Amino acid sequence: MRYQINLFLFLLLASMLVVACTDLATLRSSQPIAPVRDYETLLAGNLDADYVGDENCLKSCHVHDKIYVDFKHSIHGDQISEDTGLPLVNCESCHGPGSMAVEQAAEQKICDFKTLLPITEIPAQAQSMLCLRCHSAASTPNLNSWSSSVHALNDVSCLDCHKLHKGPQQKVSRHEQEVLCTGCHKQVKAEFSQFSHHPVPEHKMACTDCHDPHLSMNRSSLKGVTSKALCTRCHMEYQGPFVYEHADVTEECTNCHQAHGSPNDPLLEVSQPFLCMQCHAGHQGSSSPQGTLDNLSMKKAFYTRCTDCHSSIHGTDVPSVHGRGSFLSR
Repeated sequence: MRYQINLFLFLLLASMLVVACTDLATLRSSQPIAPVRDYETLLAGNLDADYVGDENCLKSCHVHDKIYVDFKHSIHGDQISEDTGLPLVNCESCHGPGSMAVEQAAEQKICDFKTLLPITEIPAQAQSMLCLRCHSAASTPNLNSWSSSVHALNDVSCLDCHKLHKGPQQKVSRHEQEVLCTGCHKQVKAEFSQFSHHPVPEHKMACTDCHDPHLSMNRSSLKGVTSKALCTRCHMEYQGPFVYEHADVTEECTNCHQAHGSPNDPLLEVSQPFLCMQCHAGHQGSSSPQGTLDNLSMKKAFYTRCTDCHSSIHGTDVPSVHGRGSFLSR
């Protein structure tokens, strides 16, 4: 009987492993590198078509569309060349030349959109290249390393976050960031649901207050070299330097705190006193005649917060009662 149960468990685990490996293999598959000419053609659009301008495109199909009105009032649609008076960015800047798309629109009342650039069907990296043709590193410095960013490497394109046809505001608002970012970052969404958390769900903070979505050279795309350099932009009282420092918190706040949320207040990795006891031995307290800790000492050891006595755990300039700051102002 035991042998049959073990055999059943083995077969079950083996089948789960096969399914998992199959799913992982289908998540991302390597694609052969095409000739450069193919990519140039892809981004240039149909080489047999000519540019006809917005008016010819819009009067055929999209003259009454709300997306045209929103785009016209956006930062892209509002850009006009001082020399020619023509828009610097128009429909054909992204969709490619449209003469073949509209040549029969007057008679058939239909746009041959298949001759335009299939933006929604091309790879995410190619979608981003459409934007990078104008938003290069020279004109938009925060995109200088976009191609090596964690978003680009995971098939996230500019158009996943920037909706060019949905209103004049062509970037995600601070109120929308939490929903957009946690759509992929499920673990972070769960952390923000903890008892103690940064007020991102309440829209008092936004993800971009701490992270650069286009790429930072720092870990986790942080806007600070270290977590302390970032956190002390708001928590300036902990910036220091102090005469008496707590060595573990001079560079990384995340040694003790979780960045997004925690069940322990305030954002602690582990509740007190157990967080401090990971580095510091607990106080011995008084002992009974038998040499064991009495009940009162046990309560002090496990039910008292270290910060009730050691109030300046981030650092202090004030000596303790013993004439030094090693106890961080008891």
